[in-house]
Amino acid sequence: MQFDDEAELDASQVQDRRGIPGGGLAVGGGAIGILGLVVALLFGIDPGMFGAADQPAAPPVGKATSPAQLSAACRTGADANKRQDCRILAVVNSVQAYWQADFAARGRSYAPADTVLFTDRVATACGTATSAVGPFYCPGDRKAYFDLGFFDDMTRQLGAKGGPFAEAYVVAHEYGHHVQDLLGTMGKVGNDRQGADSASVRLELQADCYAGVWTHHATTTPQPSTGRPLITSLTDQDIALALDAAESVGDDRIQQRATGRSNPETWTHGSSAQRKQWFTTGYRTGDPAQCDTFD
Repeated sequence: MQFDDEAELDASQVQDRRGIPGGGLAVGGGAIGILGLVVALLFGIDPGMFGAADQPAAPPVGKATSPAQLSAACRTGADANKRQDCRILAVVNSVQAYWQADFAARGRSYAPADTVLFTDRVATACGTATSAVGPFYCPGDRKAYFDLGFFDDMTRQLGAKGGPFAEAYVVAHEYGHHVQDLLGTMGKVGNDRQGADSASVRLELQADCYAGVWTHHATTTPQPSTGRPLITSLTDQDIALALDAAESVGDDRIQQRATGRSNPETWTHGSSAQRKQWFTTGYRTGDPAQCDTFD
């Protein structure tokens, strides 16, 4: 994956809370909880497998880092080609530019979602999460949350090969959940949150498909600020790494690595084969309408 060296990055779409105790965000009311509302929206890791507990919302701590501090280091596509945090920022910019254009073409209005970078734990409108839960999207505040250490865990603990476009797939998947939130698709889940045929699995597979759709358009979607695509090239190896990442976070593979067996009755995200299949469907067609996993 290569970014346009001269492209300007929009740091306003990313909040950098790394190193701030508790994530620096005050949330009101009781905690909905990571094992409650968000369990169907996590990237693909059951928090229980890594000892994460459902935590109450944290009190106000510190102050969120200004986007200007991130933009000081991440100004252009050249920075994204060198640094991981700048790369995540650039992918967020590219993904949101695509969905904004797609929504507009369909007569809809796309509401951008911030990405929050954090370390160790973070307070959200869905409760307090630790890094152990992996990347997730919180519909309560419409933000996607990433501890960048997850990408190392994905290779060490889950056996993925990793790489820049494997990371991009993860980001695009979480923004797939944001699209589902905007379209009202999340309402289809209800209490049907476990099982190979559950609505939770269908929701996750659709987010994989949406990630594939963005991939299809990644090198042709112009950025609003420049009129040029932010990503200039993707290789077959990039796509292979995304497929490998999708395979590594299948319920069956995670359960096999954790317990030595797989139980489809407890699946929440789909099998490795299904996750690869739906990403591929989105990538080959480039059409969100082909991502109806609920049909």
